[in-house]
Amino acid sequence: MDLALVFVVLLAVIGIYFYNNPMKHGPWFLSRRFINWFPLGMTYSFLYMGRYNLTVAKNALGTLMSNRDFGMIFGIGTGVYAFSFLINGPLVDKIGGKKGILIAALGAAAANVAMGLVVWLVLTGRTAIPLFWPLSALYALNMYFQSYGAVSIIKVKANWFHVRERGVFGAIFGTLISFGVYFAFEWGQAIVDMTKAKLPVAPGGLTHLLRGWFLPAGATMDATWAVFFIPALILIGWAAMDFWLIKETPEGAGFPYLDTHDASSGHMHEEYSTMDLLKKVFLSPLMLLLGGVELTAGVLRNGIMQWYTIFAKQVPQVGAEWFAHNWGLLLCLFGIVGGFAGGLISDKFFQSRRGPPAAIFCAFMLIMASVMAMNIFSFPILVGISALLIVAAVTGVHSLMSGTAAADFGGRKATATCSGIVDGCVYLGSTIQSFAVGFLTDPSFKGHSWQWWPLFLIPFALVGGIIAWKIWNELPAATRKYINEHETKKVAAH
Repeated sequence: MDLALVFVVLLAVIGIYFYNNPMKHGPWFLSRRFINWFPLGMTYSFLYMGRYNLTVAKNALGTLMSNRDFGMIFGIGTGVYAFSFLINGPLVDKIGGKKGILIAALGAAAANVAMGLVVWLVLTGRTAIPLFWPLSALYALNMYFQSYGAVSIIKVKANWFHVRERGVFGAIFGTLISFGVYFAFEWGQAIVDMTKAKLPVAPGGLTHLLRGWFLPAGATMDATWAVFFIPALILIGWAAMDFWLIKETPEGAGFPYLDTHDASSGHMHEEYSTMDLLKKVFLSPLMLLLGGVELTAGVLRNGIMQWYTIFAKQVPQVGAEWFAHNWGLLLCLFGIVGGFAGGLISDKFFQSRRGPPAAIFCAFMLIMASVMAMNIFSFPILVGISALLIVAAVTGVHSLMSGTAAADFGGRKATATCSGIVDGCVYLGSTIQSFAVGFLTDPSFKGHSWQWWPLFLIPFALVGGIIAWKIWNELPAATRKYINEHETKKVAAH
């Protein structure tokens, strides 16, 4: 049933993509662009499955991985992810998004295979080493390759989508993220459940197949390592599709040159060195503000997605067990709503300005985090609803900032560098919350309590809203010129 619902939502998203055509592209252009972004986007979704499978494995591994260990492993990985963009952002701007997504998929697949092997060695008693150190190193390697994913999809998007279309594509980008979260938490948990040594019922067809692959006859331990191997296999399959179908630009697919009216409009002939690309970010007050919004979004985003199921396992949510049992599906649906709300609000009501919806969503997250803090131990249903509403809002902010605004202001020539470093700020925020919440909720900390969890999130929502308010009126000069000329033509036509 869940899979059918996700499939229906996917069809609806595709329908919105074809319906939303403000630039009046021809049917073949829309179709070829779909053939381009769909495999690219699904690869990105399954990268998420190979990223958050660590969270699913944490609960399955029990005492082999404490809150503090998990927070540190995840924090080290997200820290590597954040700083990797200093290298691979400029690199993807030079080699292109197609090569970038292939590096991401194949590298992350290899790292996941290695993590699966480590878990297999430990659970089968072939080694007694603690999981912390090898998983810290391998998860960091995984996140290095993962960091190629976002910049690659945005790099290709920047060549194929006009600025006036990017709000809705930002919503599609948020949808792809939401599908990835669904694959990670729902499919990942299903893999863990199907490969348990003891099953409450006789295995069905798929369960029987997975157990045949990963569980030897008579096994007494759960095959938790399967949650790492299966995403690796899927990523290899999508990498093959990407190699076959993706074209870097419309011209590469036989279409005329498309001027997207972003910050690179009129500058496409210029060549930038790596230092030039980095200067476009670190010497731009606006880019630094975008990064500031994303840092706060990273705290809230993974502060909810990463910890709710762990919280629900350690603090029983009586009467609200449904949230944890369906966490992946709920994250998917609420993330899609938030992504589309942000994109549509930006394009339809604020002339493709990204600051206003981001500011509105940050204010909403501040309220919801406060509600969580006041009811953390008393009203489980309200805590679950508030957490999901934060996920919706923060997905909208993330898809607008990293997926759209950074590309708008960076321009096609510097899209990967600008969006990558802005996206890296998300994971810098993720690193901060991962270390902090893991420490504050671990029994080894004298004052540990889950009460600290939402309290820690509140100031970041406030700061994010203040920064977003400061960029309320910002638009790239080429976009503002295009909008003014378009409005003038409309008035003259009437």
